[in-house]
Amino acid sequence: MRKLSHAALVALALGVASVPSAMAADMPSSPTAQVKSGLYVTAKEAAQLMADDKGTVLVDVRDPVEIMFTGYAPATAVHVPYQTADRTRFNAEKGVFLMEKNPAFADQVEAKLTALGADKEKTKVVFMCRSGSTRSAPAADQLFARGWKNAYTMVDGFEGETRKDGPSKGVRDVDGWRNSGLPWGYKLDPKVMAPN
Repeated sequence: MRKLSHAALVALALGVASVPSAMAADMPSSPTAQVKSGLYVTAKEAAQLMADDKGTVLVDVRDPVEIMFTGYAPATAVHVPYQTADRTRFNAEKGVFLMEKNPAFADQVEAKLTALGADKEKTKVVFMCRSGSTRSAPAADQLFARGWKNAYTMVDGFEGETRKDGPSKGVRDVDGWRNSGLPWGYKLDPKVMAPN
């Protein structure tokens, strides 16, 4: 009999649904990117998950303007922003607009999942933000807390990680949906992107 890994034994003991190891990204080291479900996928793994299980739902949690200018994954079934930029509040020190959390986020996502016929026990729901950290992980946690057992976070997000060296140092062009050879473009689907 094959020996099971410690993680597999823990998952079985807890009754946690798990994705096969060939399609399971490692748990990120950053606490802001970790999820209570323990379900992590890369963009490529998410695409494979959707190909293998047509009921899998990709949820984009980015600001709609961000999506419009950085790109859109046509595989997206649900769009609900986890946060949006507040153009009336500017952080001069960081040189950015402050982000405002969407207080109705979980309600809006759950309503859209229900409208799609998703099942809390069975449907795999993959949350995607820009880089797979401060939005997709807490988004997945909110739905997991409501009983959505298969709430995944996409660890490399839409744009991926920043390049560590070379002329493009600091540019998000390493992995992620956009940089992994997966379908994307700038034309948004009005049925998915329509206001809530």
